[in-house]
Amino acid sequence: MGFIAMILLVIGLIHFYLWKRLVRDPLAAGWPRRIGTAVVVLLAILVPLTLIGVRAGHFMWLAWPGYLWIAVMFYLLVTLVALEIPRLLASRLWVRRADRTTAGTTDRVDAPTPAAPADRTGESSEAELTPTASPVLAAERDSEDGRDSNDDRDSNDGKNSEDGKSDPTNKNTIENSKADKADKSETGDAEGVNRRLLLARGAAIFAGLTAASVTGYGVKTATGGPQIDRFQMPMAKLPRTMDGTRLAVVSDIHIGPLTGVDHARRITQVINSVNADLVCVVGDLVDGSVAELGEFAAPLADIQSRHGTFFVTGNHEYYSGYEEWVDEVARLGMRPLRNERLEIAGLDLAGVNDLSGAEQGDAPDFARALGDRDTNRPVVLMAHQPVAAVDAAPYGVDLQISGHTHGGQMAPFNYLVSLEQPVVSGFGRVDGVPVYVTNGAGFWGPPVRVGAPPQVTVIELRVA
Repeated sequence: MGFIAMILLVIGLIHFYLWKRLVRDPLAAGWPRRIGTAVVVLLAILVPLTLIGVRAGHFMWLAWPGYLWIAVMFYLLVTLVALEIPRLLASRLWVRRADRTTAGTTDRVDAPTPAAPADRTGESSEAELTPTASPVLAAERDSEDGRDSNDDRDSNDGKNSEDGKSDPTNKNTIENSKADKADKSETGDAEGVNRRLLLARGAAIFAGLTAASVTGYGVKTATGGPQIDRFQMPMAKLPRTMDGTRLAVVSDIHIGPLTGVDHARRITQVINSVNADLVCVVGDLVDGSVAELGEFAAPLADIQSRHGTFFVTGNHEYYSGYEEWVDEVARLGMRPLRNERLEIAGLDLAGVNDLSGAEQGDAPDFARALGDRDTNRPVVLMAHQPVAAVDAAPYGVDLQISGHTHGGQMAPFNYLVSLEQPVVSGFGRVDGVPVYVTNGAGFWGPPVRVGAPPQVTVIELRVA
């Protein structure tokens, strides 16, 4: 229950983030936002119904829309997260610059114009040019000056009284200035909001188009025929009679409710086209019971090779009833290798059960499959998971062939896969063991492959 609760929490958080970036930020309040919110809630419910219900055999009609939405959701999340840094930079450099410009304009206040200084030049000149008068004339002048002084005071008092009254022209100017500032502030705020809205809508549109385009490409790739991947493997102990031996390696066919019968038929045709000496099916053949998927697997009975077709279990066989599928693949003409090996013309071919079989009492046994053998012969080990090479290393394995990773299936998911498996796709070495990992010929979950096309790998063994 704890694991399911964690999955539901993650799904909820992802959809909350998508709602914020695709609904809340770019859509106006009201009906558009309410409709967008309802759609996101329904899609959030669709994901667990698909992952749990479809896998349990219920709500099969939800398989295609549910898994397609999971793929679109994944690429929406990846795209929007990648846009966060450019979005932040654009917000700082573009939107905030507009805000600062607006603030600078509205805060600017005109300084009062200082009054012009009185011109006293005439008075000084007149005083300097007036000659000294007699005492009588001086007295008369003083008397006249006194009257003039009183008149001036009365006149000044009148002017001061008028100045105390508010000037209608001045008042209108101040009010107009305040209105201009308010208009500029509102214009600046509107411009900032418009720029933020433009960024939000641009990011949402770009993310939507990107996710839809990538998912469409991925569907076409996943549902098409597998590519042929070729690799040459030199072996020092390989007998010359086995030089040039071709192994057709296929894994993760994942016959399921979305594949139909044509999926297995296409893969069979590609395998037969390479004229392999050995065909190695390294697990995860099916996603369902024999009763549900037996008819979809039937074309695999037509696989042709010189020395036969061999099979080992993958983790998905243990989800689908491994015992009945071991019997079914034998009926289809494949030889199950269950912790055992065969000698084929000077080459040992060994196979171990998948590591997840331990939970159902069907664990891999490396000692039984690889121990007590002639070390002068080279040995090729079939093991579903690349990490099994850690347990195979003490037995001197010359080559391990694996699948399980799907090559990541939907890039950039391959980076997460690398945290669990030492080799994600192609050739690598694990504790000294040469390991080749094929991408697989099918898909699990979303019918989408991006950056990891479906493969049938042809490994040609060469004398070193």
